[in-house]
Amino acid sequence: MINSLKFNDMNNYIAAIDLGTTKVVTLIGEKTESGIKIIALREAPSKGVMRGEVVNIQNVLDSMLPLIEDIKREHPIEIKEVYVGIAGQHIKCVTARISRNRGYSEELISENEVDEMMKEMANSRVNAGEKILHVIPQTYNVDDHIGVQSATGMTGTRIEGDYKLFIGKINSVEHSRLVINRAGLKLKELILEPVASAKAVLTEDEMELGVAMVDIGGGTTDLLIYEDNIIRHTAVIPFGGNSITEDLRQGCGVSLRNAEQIKIQYGSCYSEYAPDNKTVIIPGIGGRESREVSFKVIAGIIEARVDEIIEAIMYEIENSGYKERLRAGIVITGGGGDLSNLCQYMRYRTGYDTRIAFPGNLSYDSPREAAKPSLATAVGLIMLGLESVEAEKRREAAKMEVQATSQNTGTLFEDVELVEADNGKKRHGIKFRGLGGTKTKVPKEIKENKNNTGGDNRGSGNIFGSTIFDGIFGSTTNNEA
Repeated sequence: MINSLKFNDMNNYIAAIDLGTTKVVTLIGEKTESGIKIIALREAPSKGVMRGEVVNIQNVLDSMLPLIEDIKREHPIEIKEVYVGIAGQHIKCVTARISRNRGYSEELISENEVDEMMKEMANSRVNAGEKILHVIPQTYNVDDHIGVQSATGMTGTRIEGDYKLFIGKINSVEHSRLVINRAGLKLKELILEPVASAKAVLTEDEMELGVAMVDIGGGTTDLLIYEDNIIRHTAVIPFGGNSITEDLRQGCGVSLRNAEQIKIQYGSCYSEYAPDNKTVIIPGIGGRESREVSFKVIAGIIEARVDEIIEAIMYEIENSGYKERLRAGIVITGGGGDLSNLCQYMRYRTGYDTRIAFPGNLSYDSPREAAKPSLATAVGLIMLGLESVEAEKRREAAKMEVQATSQNTGTLFEDVELVEADNGKKRHGIKFRGLGGTKTKVPKEIKENKNNTGGDNRGSGNIFGSTIFDGIFGSTTNNEA
């Protein structure tokens, strides 16, 4: 019998749940030498999520719980904590600045000082009903040094930090948390979904040069801009793959199920590439005759909605101030990335170099379906979760090292107690406390003075005037005494 591996004890294992508009995905992953290994993967149609937000908790639980139970039956892993993505059109990005005057300008700016500024920014006041989800440092100004990426190790009298704050609705956050708690799990961390998707699909070179990641999901399209390996902007566009399906349903007069099938099998977002002589036969409803719809008409309907999504993307890129700095172009992922000719049409409409991205850095023995664009968010949650666990381990190791050093060295003279010269009642010397009990060591010169003069040495009671500590402090004789 295989013993159950408890997630909270096995830090190598990470659990992630992506509560999407069209599907719910549950993943279990671990880090191996060959990359991220996906141990378990389950997905099911989503209910109770509208445009990235949890609106019906019970419906979401009905979709999610069977996936978790299925994983538990098949794999000897007990899930305790999960990383969960959050999205929705309520997400917004604002710029903020904080400054501090430093009393000791010659002291180096420590990492702790920078972290305190970040924590203070995370506690900034926002509008009623809103919550700061992420704080992303942009640049720092230290005196006359403007726009430095890292202030740690510098010196100065004043430090300023520029940040991007990602803000969402408290209700949306609490609904996501409530779903996880009702499932008997602990919410380890709530992560912005475009941040997770970017982690899964972007390369280091792209993030350095400047890139716009576009994640086309079912209910929304997420935009995230990177430059110099820093997140510069994010936005959520309230249109996605479901909007295209709804347009086909109305334009072709078919059911929602048939409209989704037409989009996947015959759809193209570039009507110029659609053949003129091909049609799709749509069966009649209730005994009515079948109808034919040309590929050209289908492509025209899809193109109109994709064009609207691209216009919203370009509007956000222009507002971000990074329109001319996206040297790596646009990277498309998400379920909408499977749309035929999307890459070519995006390149034609925006002028940017474009590619369709799949989750990367997966081990060779991971399931093939884990590399689909539609699972980019879920895989990214696993990657960020593993990074978070590793960071916690490093902090714990550093903390234990500091504690061990403190125990080994201790505070200088913490076990030393001064005692006065012998006058019949007290003795002048050092009282050492250790494993051998408490002993009083009387300085040699005090003994000699006592033997020679028998006088009272209370007036020369400055112990640092003796030669006992000369090896530590150098000559410490008090010349004024």
